[in-house]
Amino acid sequence: MTRLCFTLFYSALFYLCSATSTLAAPTEELLHQLSGQVLRVQVGLANGSYGLGSAVVIAKDRVVTNCHVVANANSIVVVNNGMPLSVSAIKPDWHHDLCILKVDDLNAPTAKIGSSKNLKYEQSVFTIGYPSFVAVPVNTFGVVKGLYPMDDSVIIRATSTFGLGASGGGVFDDDGNLVGIITLKSPGSNAYYYNMPVEWVQALLNAPEQAISTKSEQPFWALSYDKWPYFMQVVQPYITENWGALLQIASKWTEQEPNTAESWFYLATAEYATKDFKKAEAHLQKVVAMNNQHSQAIYYLGLVAEESGKHTLALNNVALLNDLDETAATQLKLAMEMAEAQH
Repeated sequence: MTRLCFTLFYSALFYLCSATSTLAAPTEELLHQLSGQVLRVQVGLANGSYGLGSAVVIAKDRVVTNCHVVANANSIVVVNNGMPLSVSAIKPDWHHDLCILKVDDLNAPTAKIGSSKNLKYEQSVFTIGYPSFVAVPVNTFGVVKGLYPMDDSVIIRATSTFGLGASGGGVFDDDGNLVGIITLKSPGSNAYYYNMPVEWVQALLNAPEQAISTKSEQPFWALSYDKWPYFMQVVQPYITENWGALLQIASKWTEQEPNTAESWFYLATAEYATKDFKKAEAHLQKVVAMNNQHSQAIYYLGLVAEESGKHTLALNNVALLNDLDETAATQLKLAMEMAEAQH
């Protein structure tokens, strides 16, 4: 394989991070209905400054947001239909970055809680939140690209983007069920967007209430790099094509979480990039055996097949991708055409 073809394959990595199939947007009626369940949060801080965020109504007089939205607050208000309502208490889960706020006399519809653990790769999702200073909630649409097991649930990575201020907003499935809470993105222009699972929200409902002045703690994602979960550690070396570092991190990940498909996927991508095609193929097959909707693994299997002269097998992977992720299918066909042109 020529250097030109490898360059094409690697450049496609960035595109695949955000590639999606054609999305069926929810109806305007459903969006209008769900928008009433997502509210603006305004926070007054001790230094006189303020912060903004979003929240989702999950029970009578209760909304959930990210703890980093309300950390170190002197005062917190939730805005419903233009009316600021004071928050009198919180139930914090600082580690998972989820805080339930008590808002007395809140008259707003309650979200229907779904399941994060039952989501599938390439499943459509959409977000509702209040980025920046917008007066009405903003919707973004995407698909699930990663589900990372953590503490009896899964962190959701989706291509539905969000901006500053949307933290604490809702991630919904096509039926309008709340499946996640908008939380953070990785640095850079090719960002990964992460959402916390609703299972953690449900568990937090039974926690004791505390004063809003309770001392805050850092969430897992704000700890030092060596304490990050592996699904966060692999992002930078993957995007910057630091294959040696990715190989090292992913190897440790597979040792500690051998039943996590993503650990094998990142190991396989590093092996592919370093031309260890036999190991890459074996590990990609392992990923697909665990998750047959993992479009990126199928994409790489197509590359390996074409690399090995198995053109028909590569075409089969294109056909599989056409049903999962049309953009990835197009990228694989392009890579195959470029490879053939070099022979």
